[in-house]
Amino acid sequence: MIDYDVLIIGGGASGFYAAIHTAEADPTSKIAILERGKEVLSKVKVSGGGRCNVTHAEFDPGELVKNYPRGEKELLGPFHTYCSGDTVAFFEERGVPLKIEEDGRMFPFSNSSQTVIDLFVREAERLNIQVLKHSTVIEINEVSNDSNKFWQVVSIKKSYHCKKLLIASGSSPKIWRMVSKLGHTIEPPVPSLFTFNIKDQRINGIPGLSTNAKVEVLPERTFQPKITIKLNSKVSEKVLLTAEGPLLITHWGMSGPAILKLSAWGAKMLNECDYNFRIRVNWLPDYHMEAVINLLFEIKGVEAKRTILRTKAVDIPRRLWTNLVRASGISEDLKWADATKIQLENLANQLTRCEFNVAGKSTFKEEFVTAGGVALNEINFKTFESKIHQNLFFAGEVINVDAITGGFNFQNAWTSGYIAAQGIAKKKVT
Repeated sequence: MIDYDVLIIGGGASGFYAAIHTAEADPTSKIAILERGKEVLSKVKVSGGGRCNVTHAEFDPGELVKNYPRGEKELLGPFHTYCSGDTVAFFEERGVPLKIEEDGRMFPFSNSSQTVIDLFVREAERLNIQVLKHSTVIEINEVSNDSNKFWQVVSIKKSYHCKKLLIASGSSPKIWRMVSKLGHTIEPPVPSLFTFNIKDQRINGIPGLSTNAKVEVLPERTFQPKITIKLNSKVSEKVLLTAEGPLLITHWGMSGPAILKLSAWGAKMLNECDYNFRIRVNWLPDYHMEAVINLLFEIKGVEAKRTILRTKAVDIPRRLWTNLVRASGISEDLKWADATKIQLENLANQLTRCEFNVAGKSTFKEEFVTAGGVALNEINFKTFESKIHQNLFFAGEVINVDAITGGFNFQNAWTSGYIAAQGIAKKKVT
């Protein structure tokens, strides 16, 4: 009657990681992975531009959890059990050493995601884990037989029975609906990592330009790009979200770490406003507007005979300086000596309080991450077992955990897969 001791739905990162660790913890277990597609580990393949951003070089669990908008509190314990250093050791012990880049991201020395895929496939074969492709799951049932409970998983090919079931299906609406029928709460999924679509003359013609900036999401109101108020009497608005870091100007708007942090932390909020909102950018994040006004007036005295457009007075890319000067209503031939107080205040405003209207989003590269999934309060994070059903486990993005970009989402996959595997291996089925 029982086909497998352990059945895993999902042939992705967390599914394979859990299968490998389950087989190592309990070599007698008969394990199978059900994968709906013709290929496994497809998300691993495209991660990091095809290089696979395996994890991040943050080895303190208390600091690591700060990169998870959903799951920060719940993952602290699991990260104390299995953290980034354990991930590094796993790969290195199996012949795939990792390297740390300047921003903390970690990749295989091979710079190829295929190295990671080959490792997982090879380990699965070594441990006699069956990988059943083209096996889309259409039904999940808990069934009883002679007072014993077990799981029935129906795929488009056949029906399987197992003692323990791990769901590692990622962001799959169909699987979420099946889990919901089992009594679990599913937090509605929304996109988490995305870039901002912005059409604005101040960033036109300069795609590829990157600079450090502070970005704030502002409360909703009618957008007025033209500055018509006196800066000294401007009332500060309550800021909804703030992020600082590299900002990349693209053909369609803005991207880069600063924007992606906002998209992750504000996933639900920005979805609720249908991705139409305002942001304020400080291109000089170390300075406030008053300090920049004073700086510009000092330059006015020193560089009196030079034109403002050709005198890049602050540390930002020249093409951006040119666009912001023009947006301040300053002509190309205006000299510093002839600049009025209002013109310099407008320039300081563009440098430190530059507002943009965001109208839509775009997927960040090939990496589609969602916020949402199985409710966190319905999972035992010591084992990643369901609090509602015995012998039902979850790992990876199927639960309501997501992270900013930089290898953190994969670390959640490795940690949850490992701990679920230990829980599965130690759990006695009655």
